[in-house]
Amino acid sequence: MIHVGDNSWNLRIFITDLSLERKMRVRGDQHLGSIMLQLVDPENPKDWSDHALYWPAKNLWLTRTRATLDQCGVQADSLLHFTPMHKMLRVQLPDLRYLDCRVDFSIKTFGAVVNLCKQLDIRYPEELSLCKPLEAEHLKRNFAQLPQLKRVAAIAEPDGTTYLQPAPDTNSFVPINSSFDGGSNGSLDNPSSPGMFFCAPLSPHNATSRRSPTPHHNWKPSQPGYGTYDSNSSSLGDFQENLASSPHTLSAEMRSRLLRPKSLVEKARLNVGWLDSSLSLMEQGIREYDTLCLRFKYYTFFDLNPKYDLVRINQLYEQAKWSILNEELDCTEQETLMFAALQFQVNHQVDMQPMAAVDSGIETSSQENDDDDIDSALNELQITLEGSSNPHDPVNITRIPELSDYLRFLKPQRFTLRGYKRYYFIYRDLHLHLYKNAEDSRRTAPTISINLRGCEITPDVNLSEGKYAIRLEVSPDDDRHGANSEVWVRCENEQQYAKWLAACRLAAKGRSLADSTYESEVDGILSLLQMQRPVQGVHLNIDPRSVDAVDYLSPKMLRKLSSKAVQRILEAHANVRELPLLEAKLKYIQAWQSLPDFGVSLFVIKFDGHRKEELLGVAQNRIMRMDLSTGDHIKTWRYNTMKAWNVNWGIKCMMIQFHDENVVFSCHSADCKVVHEFIGGYIFMSMRSKDNNQTLNEELFHKLTGGWS
Repeated sequence: MIHVGDNSWNLRIFITDLSLERKMRVRGDQHLGSIMLQLVDPENPKDWSDHALYWPAKNLWLTRTRATLDQCGVQADSLLHFTPMHKMLRVQLPDLRYLDCRVDFSIKTFGAVVNLCKQLDIRYPEELSLCKPLEAEHLKRNFAQLPQLKRVAAIAEPDGTTYLQPAPDTNSFVPINSSFDGGSNGSLDNPSSPGMFFCAPLSPHNATSRRSPTPHHNWKPSQPGYGTYDSNSSSLGDFQENLASSPHTLSAEMRSRLLRPKSLVEKARLNVGWLDSSLSLMEQGIREYDTLCLRFKYYTFFDLNPKYDLVRINQLYEQAKWSILNEELDCTEQETLMFAALQFQVNHQVDMQPMAAVDSGIETSSQENDDDDIDSALNELQITLEGSSNPHDPVNITRIPELSDYLRFLKPQRFTLRGYKRYYFIYRDLHLHLYKNAEDSRRTAPTISINLRGCEITPDVNLSEGKYAIRLEVSPDDDRHGANSEVWVRCENEQQYAKWLAACRLAAKGRSLADSTYESEVDGILSLLQMQRPVQGVHLNIDPRSVDAVDYLSPKMLRKLSSKAVQRILEAHANVRELPLLEAKLKYIQAWQSLPDFGVSLFVIKFDGHRKEELLGVAQNRIMRMDLSTGDHIKTWRYNTMKAWNVNWGIKCMMIQFHDENVVFSCHSADCKVVHEFIGGYIFMSMRSKDNNQTLNEELFHKLTGGWS
């Protein structure tokens, strides 16, 4: 027992489950674990294993039970909370449905996402993260323009306790308001049930899924827009099957709350809400029953397998769909109709096929699956050892592959109206060589040479007009610090366009035509062109009155097509009407990935020594300096030329060191920690392998994204 006068003092601890504050006589060299044992009443049989000490004044979890009070800095004027680590969190999935689940508020956000994805049956959880829900006013001004909101005011709870603001280096621009109507009295309420999931994800839609994989009595309505999940009457497998299929339509109220950025600046401000993966939810101002959004953050999707990734493919398809419908990515008219046709085919397959038929496309019997696994493993091993072979197209490994043909070339100049000029093109060693004709290519030097390594590629295709153009933004060879120059290449037909576009895409990544993915890249481009080809006069057995164009087209395209929208969607649907459900979703994701702006996360920044704001685009293999108004690429840096990146947390400034230059900038649309985490996260993603026994290296992820040594 500790007596008065032996360097002891009183410590106040609030037990949240009992709403009781206790005063304990402690010493500074006393361990946290012993204090927690003294708090537990042996006469009150209760499981306290999920409880830990939380320090509201410091916004800090004291989870190291072997640490002493002196080591933690706890003094006599401190107030600690003895509270559960797992709390209720309302999560909005990529398909916009809500799910109430218990999440560990004491571990880092990255670990909380990993645990959540494990319960949702989503593989590779490192690709996802949690972000705060945004509203329209968040797109009207930059994060840096509101310095007074970087530190939020103290949070007062109904019981009189207060919490200080989150750590100053976290992103606290977006306020979090509890959306649980009448359910919570504060952030430290008791969990209502020991289960993991509490609500069926049904909230923002007019109706439930038209193909319900679970019996209706398992999902009970509890309050408007939500359903209570009864874990005693349904298996986790049924729950995951429900997540593998989403409702078709949104309610009018939910649709009105969707954000549609109108400019590149507003698209950049969408990234303000990402949470810091290196801090816990509680440290970032998140309280129980708050709402967060689960989204795919890193646009590099590893090993999408229809056998194991039903939920992952569906949620990825839904995120892609809403990014198109909300105009987050720019699409041509033909691309928009192709996406609408694929979405219509997905909905049509969900309505027409029973659950057994859907499953039969993936799992027919355990014996057949075992045979398929063995065959695919043997084929993959053979290709790895011998290389892929095509008897109709023998490959000469002693000769560097080349591509040559007559194409048209244009380099735009100011104040001139020059048109395309015909040249003989040869692609060799990541370079385009242009000659006046084929004979000159054998005896003279090229008229023009273009280095394609690291270039930016933008397709410009209009099938109805026979236009097959490729826009290239290349860096000058003679001036590494200079801006990108723009050139255009125009092809004559689809086959020619697919071959040269695939070659340019591989060259931008530093790969030649000998790369094994060249043929698949060509086939993928031709497949997308086939789905975009206009089809007229096709007999349709679908009543146009049953199709609501609002569910398939963005508002901008709805205004453009007007009354012909449904007819155009059904005509485009003729190209994809034979696709099964999963293949239609995968085609949608593939087409989404082929868009020029796909996978580029934008930020409004200001470079050191410059007065005007610019855009920074962060992608899976590069970062880009872009024009704020037009989005043109001014300069591109590849990650393989990066030596180091550092953050000055005092002035919120970031420096990236490349082989030939240093880039210093400050981020205005989000905290610089968000940019730092994107870059480190993509580098972490590039280090993954296809080894089935590979484990997720959380320590390496935090080392690359945490920003601390």
